[in-house]
Amino acid sequence: MTEILFYHLTDHTLEQVLPGLLEKCLARDWKVVVQAGSRERVDALDSHLWTFSDPSFLPHGAIRDGSEADQPIWLTDEDDNPNGADVRFVVDGADPPDLSAYERGIYLFDGHSSPAIEQARERWKAEKEAGHDVTYWQQKPGGGWEKKA
Repeated sequence: MTEILFYHLTDHTLEQVLPGLLEKCLARDWKVVVQAGSRERVDALDSHLWTFSDPSFLPHGAIRDGSEADQPIWLTDEDDNPNGADVRFVVDGADPPDLSAYERGIYLFDGHSSPAIEQARERWKAEKEAGHDVTYWQQKPGGGWEKKA
């Protein structure tokens, strides 16, 4: 059974939240795949992760970089897992593969977008029906998370 977490973004953007969550994964020695909804979004996240903070470094790669198996964080718009990731992030409405092979699956969705909320509800039902341990976290004003379900 995979632990599936849904993060409802209401106060901060994906770009503000994702780097911190990735740092926590790397601190646990987990390899990660981040699946975005398009190649353009992968490129934008790739650029962002190189520049989001001067004192911090998130080693990562995407298809144009190669060495997939060696990357601690892999950015993709496909359902691949070339680095043998323990954790899969699903962002921007990407259609994920079966998450049973992962220790943890994490959905990040924009709480100001009705289509994103509806899609998260559908994914919640599907992951619960698949027998996964699902939890729902809503962002608190100013940051931080509150477990809602």
